[in-house]
Amino acid sequence: MFEPGDMIDAPSPNFDERDGAAVSILVLHYTGMQDAALAIERLRDPSSKVSCHYLVTEDGAVLRMVDESKRAWHAGASFWRGLSPLNAVSIGIEIVNPGHEFGYRPFPEQQMDALIPLVADIVKRYKIIPPNVVGHSDIAPARKQDPGELFDWARLAKLGLAMPRPTANLIDPHWTDGGFLLALERYGYDVRKPRDAVVAFQRRFRPELLDGVIDGETRAILLGLLLDRRSAPAT
Repeated sequence: MFEPGDMIDAPSPNFDERDGAAVSILVLHYTGMQDAALAIERLRDPSSKVSCHYLVTEDGAVLRMVDESKRAWHAGASFWRGLSPLNAVSIGIEIVNPGHEFGYRPFPEQQMDALIPLVADIVKRYKIIPPNVVGHSDIAPARKQDPGELFDWARLAKLGLAMPRPTANLIDPHWTDGGFLLALERYGYDVRKPRDAVVAFQRRFRPELLDGVIDGETRAILLGLLLDRRSAPAT
């Protein structure tokens, strides 16, 4: 269990009210800036109009920036499983990493060790189902790449905190490309820009090859996810 005393308060002024919306989604981001200090400064700058609920540094410090009862400004234009935009219904965690623009690199063990109990606590308290623990790229595929292909989703999945990549008994359903996009939309993605949606899906579930091609492996992985009972909406 993550204890509030483990956090450093670093309040941001960039938030507003949720207007009664219930939290059902957890969004993971990377900061995408040269270092933690610059990221924190931007997230606390009123002129930036961006924020998050929590930030996790590379050495494992956790900063609380916006109270969970408030709407942080982290998701922007976004869509997931019929909901849009997502700030009102989500918790946002920024993970310090320079990102693809400034030297993308693996997330340190110490950082993941701090992130996981935070995620576990949020998921438990809000009863967030595994498919609703997502990356920024999942909910904004035409705009975002974070937390990216180096993020250790498998570690979260092993703990039941996110959807695992299907690996057993994979079967290519031989959907047409149009059929695949319909299935991808059913799973949760915004498919209005098809190639971006496919790359986002691959970034999350087939990170070793991000070519945007709807091939047999990509189809089989999506079918496996749709057949997984954990993909069903929460009751």
